[in-house]
Amino acid sequence: MATTDTELSAVMDAVRDIVPRLRDNGRETEDRRWIPDENVELLDKAGVFRLAVPRRFGGLDVSLADQVAVLTEIGRGCPSTGWVSMVWVSSAWLATLYPDEAQSEVFASGSVKISGGFTPTGTVTATDGGYVLNGSWRFNSGCRGADWNIASAIRELPDGTSDEVVAIVPMAEFTVVDDWYTSAAAGTGSCTSTAKGVFVPAHRVVSYEDAVLNTTAGRTAPETPGRRYGLFTYVTAAAVATCIGIAKGALELFLQRVKGRGITYTSWTDQSQHPLTQIQVATAANKISAAEGLQAGWLRQLQTRADAGEQPTDEEKATVRGQSAYAIQLAKEAVEILYSASGATAIQRDVPIQRFHRDIQGLSLHGLLLLSTNLEVHGRVLLGLDPDTPLL
Repeated sequence: MATTDTELSAVMDAVRDIVPRLRDNGRETEDRRWIPDENVELLDKAGVFRLAVPRRFGGLDVSLADQVAVLTEIGRGCPSTGWVSMVWVSSAWLATLYPDEAQSEVFASGSVKISGGFTPTGTVTATDGGYVLNGSWRFNSGCRGADWNIASAIRELPDGTSDEVVAIVPMAEFTVVDDWYTSAAAGTGSCTSTAKGVFVPAHRVVSYEDAVLNTTAGRTAPETPGRRYGLFTYVTAAAVATCIGIAKGALELFLQRVKGRGITYTSWTDQSQHPLTQIQVATAANKISAAEGLQAGWLRQLQTRADAGEQPTDEEKATVRGQSAYAIQLAKEAVEILYSASGATAIQRDVPIQRFHRDIQGLSLHGLLLLSTNLEVHGRVLLGLDPDTPLL
């Protein structure tokens, strides 16, 4: 049974209602280097952590476009909370790539928070009934409040070769090191998580290839058609939502401050009356709209493929990577314009726009979202060359 418009509207309305509270908690989020319990509880109550969970487990099982709409709203309220929510929601979808037995365990509560990543800085060694996991994973956003953790690792094969696998493990099995001290996205709590001799049942380990191609065996077909997206196109699309939300939030914050605010050492008593300010606001707003326009195109394309039961082609995946990074660049440029137009008082920590500015600067440097890397992949495809990356 598909999610009803009423169910989705209820989530959207609830999230919009809590955006001011998320924004009010921004300073505390940064100071404690982790999102407040209140933020998590409000989002959980709103149904955010059920968005990507299959309906047979009590989830909402909404489309990627609907997930993006909700995540954008959260980013509008608090960049760090938006980023962590994106990680938890998208990782819940990733859990649907595992066999049914694993899904029954992961989704037992219906609402679930899952952290993790794709850097294979661990190893798995075969043992009776599964594997032993060892390793450490840095920049693990959301691990401080996650229920489960996805860990990429290298598996040694009997013939002496190796491949990459992705294990899903209860977060309680990891040790989290409090080492997240940053100038951007400070509230994401992206600490290092470590596993030492952790047993992982075989059904909770899938090959990297199966995860990327969505070919894991032992899975029930989705109750709602059109939910088997391409892995990296799905993840990047979700990340763009947070960044567009940050830009939208920065625009709102600027507009709230600018009217009646004078320009120091000039005769202007209302900055909003200055032509340069008007040009800056319009430029920022149009950059945000342009980013949304790119986003709408790839969301349609990805959903069309998923509805047809197909994976995107490599060319389409490379295009999504390039356009996603460019959309983030546009969102970042919008925030830069607004921050620069905010005057010296904006450097005060109690003025939220400086945090939005720093956070989008940091998030845009994420390896999977980096403009130069993604434009290279996209450009190679446009030139008729091989994408030259497995991260498609």
